[in-house]
Amino acid sequence: MKHIARKRFGQNFLHDNRVLADIIEAIAPAPGDAMVEIGPGLAAMTDLLLKSLDHMHVVELDRDLVTRLEKRFPREKLTIHSGDALKFDFGTIPVPEGRKLRVVGNLPYNISSPLLFHLTDFARQIEDQHFMLQKEVVERMVAEPGSKTYGRLSVMLQWRYRMSLMFIVPPEAFDPPPKVESAIVRMIPIADPLPCDAATLEAVVQKAFSQRRKVIRNCLAGMFTEQQIIDAGIDPSTRPETVPMEAYVALANSLKAPA
Repeated sequence: MKHIARKRFGQNFLHDNRVLADIIEAIAPAPGDAMVEIGPGLAAMTDLLLKSLDHMHVVELDRDLVTRLEKRFPREKLTIHSGDALKFDFGTIPVPEGRKLRVVGNLPYNISSPLLFHLTDFARQIEDQHFMLQKEVVERMVAEPGSKTYGRLSVMLQWRYRMSLMFIVPPEAFDPPPKVESAIVRMIPIADPLPCDAATLEAVVQKAFSQRRKVIRNCLAGMFTEQQIIDAGIDPSTRPETVPMEAYVALANSLKAPA
C-alpha cells in the first residue's frame, strides 16, 4: 500500500534518482562510519547509504513508516529509533572508538530550526551533518554580515559550525512537491568555538535582531551601555545585520553568564 505523505509531519519524499546520487556523493559514506539519518521516510536515501555502510541508525516519528522500515531492513543493517528527533538523545548512538557521529536527513521544514539548535548540544560528538532544508533557511544559515538574510540563525550556527550550501534541489524532485526550492547544506562542527555561554549569546542575538531596522544602540538598549557596545568592537550606529558573529560573542561575554 502506498504511504500518503502527512502534512502534520512535514513529509515530502525525495524520489529524483539524480538528486539522490548527488546527495550520496556529497555525503561520501564509507564502511565504519557511524551514520544516523533523521526522517528516513520511504528510505530512498537509506537504501543508497547502506550500499556503502556496514550499519546505520535512523530516527523516525511516523509509526507507519517505522513499521515499513522494520519489514524492509534486517536489524543487523538498520537500527530504528521510533520517536521525535527534537527529543532524541543523539549521544546514545554507539560510535566506534576514535570516530564521531555523522548525521544526515531530509528535514521537515516545520521543525528545521529547532532541530538544528537541538543538534548543537551534540556538536562535539559529531563529525559532520548533511541536510536537505528549505533553500531560504540554508541561505540564512550561511549568510555573511551585511546581507539581508544574515540574522539570528546565521550567528548562532556560525558560532558552532563551518557551513556551505552544496546545491539547490527543485520542488519536482519530491512527492508531493513543496512550494519552495530546497538546498543541501554541509555543517562541520568547529572543534574549538569561541568561548561563550550559549544561552547568553542567544539572548543577545535575539534582542539585537528583534528590531532589524533600528541601529544596534537602540536594539540593545537596556541590555548594554553604548560603551559596552563600543568595547565589543561595534559601531553603535550600525545595524544588527552588519555585526559579525565574533562581535556578538564579545558582547555576550561582557555579560555575566546566567546562574
